[in-house]
Amino acid sequence: MAAPIADLRSDTSTLPTPAMRQAMAAAEVGDDVRGEDPTVRRLEAATAELLGKPAALFLPSGTMANQVAIHVHCRPGDELVCEARSHVYWFEGGSIARLSGTQVRLVAAPDGVPTPAQVEAAVRPDDPHQPRTRLLVLENTHNLAGGRPIPAAATAALAAAARRHGLLVHVDGARLLNAAVALGCAAHELVAPADTATLCLSKGLGAPVGSMLVGSAAFVAEARRVRKAFGGGMRQAGVLAAAGLLALREGPALLAIDHARARRLAQGLAELPFLAVEPAAVATNIVMADLRHGEAEALLAHLRRHGVLAATAGPGRLRFVLHRDVDDAGVQRCLDACRSFAVPIASTSPPTS
Repeated sequence: MAAPIADLRSDTSTLPTPAMRQAMAAAEVGDDVRGEDPTVRRLEAATAELLGKPAALFLPSGTMANQVAIHVHCRPGDELVCEARSHVYWFEGGSIARLSGTQVRLVAAPDGVPTPAQVEAAVRPDDPHQPRTRLLVLENTHNLAGGRPIPAAATAALAAAARRHGLLVHVDGARLLNAAVALGCAAHELVAPADTATLCLSKGLGAPVGSMLVGSAAFVAEARRVRKAFGGGMRQAGVLAAAGLLALREGPALLAIDHARARRLAQGLAELPFLAVEPAAVATNIVMADLRHGEAEALLAHLRRHGVLAATAGPGRLRFVLHRDVDDAGVQRCLDACRSFAVPIASTSPPTS
């Protein structure tokens, strides 16, 4: 029998466990749009407690969770500040402009974490010719910075800089629990200074669908209205929330294993002459690898032929994401496939002088 595919394109590739499927089948449900689904209510209460906020809201996706938060915080013509490679800017379909009429001011930071001085410099003056700077968005962990976690102290300093100028603070915490595990702290510490935060259940935590949005009771009440307007009101959503509860309960304990496998993968890839990898920069479950020569698509096609899936993260850059469905054998399969690519890539490399 052929070995299973090692799918390292994203931690969204996780499949629900048998226990999740059983919980989904047995879930107690009601109409969530009317606030009557008891399983959703339990999931929201558990998430609010985990992240230390008064209330939480269950949404179909992380994109919707982020965009609902932005829509509540900002008005048309406002501006938000975020790091230049932030998920809300790159990967959410232009929704900041499309749905909220809000523009974006980008701050470049190699590790994905702007400095307080950069944030303060990005704030517009109080001038009717310019948009109002309304919101600071942070991403923890930062996807395109290779899964870098933002320590609690850094978030606190950035939030303090934002507060000095009257800004609200939102944390895109899709992989927040990866950050908490890597930093050895409680998740609520990482979002304590923020007004709102998200948490994705369908990435490394392993649920099939869903993300959470947390904040004050008043914020969540308004977010519930926006969720409905954006088409995110689900009816008997307890079927999905049941898997989310198991993901919250069981998923965090497995994240350290993903991180260890990511480090092992990074160390192996760094030994290959055609790839540039920084093992020391791998803190969570994401490994970035840059091709020194050639096209990333050629390596991706080679990996597919050897039962490994990865994804591009920019010109000449590949991203490998570890998760609960990629075991040690999958990591080894990826390394073996990359090593077997060394021969054709060497033959096409330009000569050195």
